[in-house]
Amino acid sequence: MEAMLYEKKEDNLVVCHLCAHECRIKPGARGICGVRENQGGILYTLVGNRIIAENVDPIEKKPLFHFLPGTLSYSIATVGCNFRCTFCQNYEISQMPRDQGVIRGITISPEEISERAIQTGCKSISYTYTEPTVFFELAYLSARAAAERGLANVFVTNGYMTTQAIEKISPYLSAANVDLKSFREEFYRRCCGAKLKPVLESLKKMKDLGIWVEVTTLIIPGLNDEEAELYALARFIHSLGADTPWHVSRFYPRYKMMDRGPTPQETVYRARQIGLEVGLKYVYCGNIPDNEGENTYCPNCHNLLIERWGFQVRKNLPKKGQCPFCGAVIAGVFSL
Repeated sequence: MEAMLYEKKEDNLVVCHLCAHECRIKPGARGICGVRENQGGILYTLVGNRIIAENVDPIEKKPLFHFLPGTLSYSIATVGCNFRCTFCQNYEISQMPRDQGVIRGITISPEEISERAIQTGCKSISYTYTEPTVFFELAYLSARAAAERGLANVFVTNGYMTTQAIEKISPYLSAANVDLKSFREEFYRRCCGAKLKPVLESLKKMKDLGIWVEVTTLIIPGLNDEEAELYALARFIHSLGADTPWHVSRFYPRYKMMDRGPTPQETVYRARQIGLEVGLKYVYCGNIPDNEGENTYCPNCHNLLIERWGFQVRKNLPKKGQCPFCGAVIAGVFSL
């Protein structure tokens, strides 16, 4: 399939305008993502109809805690990613084109994706596991088909797309969980092969376009766990709006980052406290089952509203986005 959002240049060179790398790709070569190839001066996506993963997940697994809580989301991915995170949890598929030199998956159409979502009782489709930006064509066509059938669409993303890409998908994109991995350029360069600024710009753009946004930060010992950086992260998220949920998650050794142990639970709890101190209304602890940081509390009267155990919702009280105890507005999307 011919790719979207690219520009033809002289000598059959193309410039991809899908993500912030904006790769200049010579004939016969691929972009950083490994799934967009210049064939004779035309840029093609190699994953326009091929998924490597499909599952029915709780929406809480994305994680999204304020978007249709307690519902299921049909979740898909292709191979490929525009980041090279040394701690990637899904490196087997995200890095497959680079590490293994192959592109695998089963053929599927956008209409089939919507149909499978409906048949499995899902309220949304999540483009997740790898980076949805790199399979933008499939995500865009599927999101458009899903919206026509009353389904919501969700990106779980590193936020490294261009403004053009966000604007293109925005009419059909209901929500996004964006990884804000650090607040330092050095971290993004060394650990991800990317830059911080485009992620911050994407977060602002999504909020401006009315997409429901939640933010996740994986707290990695010795890399992004200093209090000064946690305060900087929290303040930036607060600038997006005090009701923007922040998920601070516990790191476990993975892929090329096996040189450190899991994040101490106390560090994650401290990150949550910092978020609350800065003024964020909803801060959650991830990858630590059975702690109060999994639950949603009313920011006004502090009563328990949504009780969770991992990805399971045990209690879900808000109706139409209001606290049943004091009537305060609870930010989020609670119905379509």
